[in-house]
Amino acid sequence: MLSKVRSTAQECLADVPDGATVLVGGFGMAGMPSELIDALIAQGAKDLTIVSNNAGNGTVGLAALLKAGRVRKVICSFPRQTDSFVFDELFRAGRIELELVPQGNLAERIRAAGAGLGGFFTPTSYGTPLADGKETRVIDGRGYVLDYPIKADYALIKAHLADRWGNLVYRKTARNFGPIMAMAAKTSVVQVDRIVELGELDPEVVVTPGIFVSRVVALGAAHPTTEAAA
Repeated sequence: MLSKVRSTAQECLADVPDGATVLVGGFGMAGMPSELIDALIAQGAKDLTIVSNNAGNGTVGLAALLKAGRVRKVICSFPRQTDSFVFDELFRAGRIELELVPQGNLAERIRAAGAGLGGFFTPTSYGTPLADGKETRVIDGRGYVLDYPIKADYALIKAHLADRWGNLVYRKTARNFGPIMAMAAKTSVVQVDRIVELGELDPEVVVTPGIFVSRVVALGAAHPTTEAAA
């Protein structure tokens, strides 16, 4: 019988190669798949391109991956916060690349990949340095910039509940980028608090259908910081 459940986070990420592009869910610590990130650190893949809303907090989760020297490039909206000192030090030392993307554009570029779109025109960033080198167009008197989808090899996502087919239910704002990231990656790996039996999830509350999920692992309740943020 079809089951996408795996026993450990390590099993879920054993095949991540060097140079992979990895989408990482989370808005700060809300919805951050911290245990999957720890498993990715232990797995050893390097020269990664990480796509996330921000570039890590403190020394845990995404920041720990950066500190381990595994990331070549970060694509994000908010690389600098009061506790983003790991990224800050790496960037100032020239040890990591940054592609800065406005948050709405970031979400739409990820969504476009999952929807199979070739690109889209957006007014955001028109006339700013972020539009340098990009195709622009004036439509009905307003300037637009052509942005392209962000496709990924893997997505690391946190959800609240799943069944063995990979249908997902999220917890409040911890949902954030999870649904669109699951659609945009070749392999979507999801850590959940609990795996339930088929039929226990109300179809009306399933946000991500299992067709977009490759692997699921139950890793218990979220970190207190994640719960508080959510």
